[in-house]
Amino acid sequence: MEDDEPVAESLRRGLQRYGFEVEWVSTGGAALTYDGPYDVVLLDLGLPDTDGLDVCKALRARSAVPIIVISARSDETDRVVGLELGADDYVSKPFGVREVIARIRAVMRRVQPRPADAPPAGPDRYGSRLTIDRKAARVHLDGAEVGLAPKEYDLLAFLTEEPGALMSREQIMEAVWDANWFGPTKTLDVHVAALRRKLAGAITIEAVRGVGFRLIVNGTDENTGASGGAGGSNGTPGGTGGSIATSGTASGSDGVSGSASGGSGTLGGASGSSGAS
Repeated sequence: MEDDEPVAESLRRGLQRYGFEVEWVSTGGAALTYDGPYDVVLLDLGLPDTDGLDVCKALRARSAVPIIVISARSDETDRVVGLELGADDYVSKPFGVREVIARIRAVMRRVQPRPADAPPAGPDRYGSRLTIDRKAARVHLDGAEVGLAPKEYDLLAFLTEEPGALMSREQIMEAVWDANWFGPTKTLDVHVAALRRKLAGAITIEAVRGVGFRLIVNGTDENTGASGGAGGSNGTPGGTGGSIATSGTASGSDGVSGSASGGSGTLGGASGSSGAS
């Protein structure tokens, strides 16, 4: 749920890029009357027709769906009230799409625990030389850990989600840096050069003039992603198989509600449907 359309749209694009299905609504009334399926709600507190806390309370009274509040109200009192009314997590603005996705996955892990007989999730493997442990944010090359700067790791994690796919500079900057990044994109080239140097031989990062970059895993017939990792057989984190309702904003005044800058909506999992609230 998000009433700021630019924020909502930016967040929606980011979530869809990670495999989520998104439904966006811009008011509390629309959220409470939405009857589609959803698995997670992203809730902006600053809605035009009602206080987001009242929406949170109403949703919790009728459903156990996970609720993540995304709000510019960052003081402790607002956080405590939101959590006491039934929110499962609280994200303060401004925030990055990757942080929201990480919190969505953490909430979904809590509400959908792994079966007792399920094999433990391990690092994602790319080819025979490179492994990425996304939970620990660690990278190993030929068994030895590679020291990466935070943004170098974020860039590698993003590009390896879809090996072989062409990612535009705009997509990369929005996902790895910030949707509202206004600095030079030369920083992207610097980080790409660092990854090429540190992971030489294991991956190739091709530059497509005027478009962006494509990561190729060396030593494999097909660049279909990771194997054996927590993110799935093709290395795409996707969702949790369900739908997610967003109810907040990425950088607006009070939370996320289905879009990055406005309205309210829902995020769906990679293979599920989504509903807004």
